[in-house]
Amino acid sequence: MCRAFRAMDDDGSKALNEQEFISGIRDTGLDVTDDEIREMFNTFDEDGSGSINMTEFLLKLRPPMPECRLGIIDQAFDKMDRDDDGVITVADLKSVYSVKEHPKYQSGEMSEDEILTDFLHNFEGGRGNLDGKITREEFINYYATISASIDNDLYFDLMMRRAYAM
Repeated sequence: MCRAFRAMDDDGSKALNEQEFISGIRDTGLDVTDDEIREMFNTFDEDGSGSINMTEFLLKLRPPMPECRLGIIDQAFDKMDRDDDGVITVADLKSVYSVKEHPKYQSGEMSEDEILTDFLHNFEGGRGNLDGKITREEFINYYATISASIDNDLYFDLMMRRAYAM
């Protein structure tokens, strides 16, 4: 799916505008009208920005996640959400992660808060909502994208347990 997205992204912007999407759908050989393609485009373009980013693309195409994967993702979120307010923030991370070994922290290039904020931005999916607060939905969407590329439930579980020391 990622390869198909990149092939459709003619200008290399990491987002598909309507024309790139139409051309990409036409290239697949699907027998659909221009109106149907525009309707698909609008369905993919969740934020109404006029373009489709990789996250929007994958979220619409991925299969539903098995309950066992959702369960381990929820456990990881709960571990990170130290104050149990339903949002992961820099304050939550400070009690879970140490940045003392991070090269940019050691060099003085970045503060602890800057490093932790950058880490949180990974989960925000490039949707323009870089508020440094990760909701359960954003966390699940991040791991759902990763999940789509992992065939084995046991491997996914192992990966999550190792990443979050669970």
